Amino acid sequence: MKQNPAFRPFPDAEEDLRAWRGAPDTPQTRSPSYRLAFADTDFLMQDALRPVRLQLELLKPEMMMAERGIKSTVVMFGGARIPSPERATGAVPGQAALAPYYAQAREFARLITLKSVATGCCEHVIVTGGGPGVMEAGNMGAAEAGGISIGLNIVLPHEQAPNSFVTPDLSFNFHYFAIRKMHFLMRATAITVFPGGFGTLDELFETLTLIQTRRMRPIPFLLFGRSFWENVINWQALADAGTIAQDDLDLFRFVDTAEEGVQIIDAWESGAR
Repeated sequence: MKQNPAFRPFPDAEEDLRAWRGAPDTPQTRSPSYRLAFADTDFLMQDALRPVRLQLELLKPEMMMAERGIKSTVVMFGGARIPSPERATGAVPGQAALAPYYAQAREFARLITLKSVATGCCEHVIVTGGGPGVMEAGNMGAAEAGGISIGLNIVLPHEQAPNSFVTPDLSFNFHYFAIRKMHFLMRATAITVFPGGFGTLDELFETLTLIQTRRMRPIPFLLFGRSFWENVINWQALADAGTIAQDDLDLFRFVDTAEEGVQIIDAWESGAR
């Protein structure tokens, strides 16, 4: 006899949860020990359960992106405090000077997303940190191109709310920075880094380290804003001191416009590096 593929010999978690909630109200059923482990948040938040929480935080976005059919992404790192040109007049002078990169991030995301839409939104999907500044610009550009985009937020005392342009069912929230950074890179076919602060520098150097040490395959790695990055980091001094190899300076490229960035990615994909 052919078995129905939907047949399950045991109740699933949802059925057991309904049964547990329908149990008689007694001192025994009110005890924390009687709660189903997977539905017991007090239990799951204990220090001893950190490995389980790490696994859940890795699995949830992975499963949801797989359900969406997302195969590859283009990463946009950049500062939360970079204002849009419209808001630049009210920003501090240093931030106001960087407002043009908000516009470049928006246009870059729009151009990349036009390519993504042509694949059915499976490839070249824009992924940002989901917050304000450069992240907002990236998600906005993707929305303007009629595509989808991913936002990987993290719980912080400030700047943690997702911007309104992230595709709602691709807006994720993280507790662990390490797992969030893994999700940035797991599907990445290109990395772009716009001006930013400590968080952006952390993302930049961790990714460069992974590529330098061959823990991650080489992909286009674009630093938007040559003058900013050469002022902030003396790249040649690192090579001159011997703390990195001279060849390591070839792991990334400087660009100043969205069009330059797209051209480099296109050339890489065509094999004309």
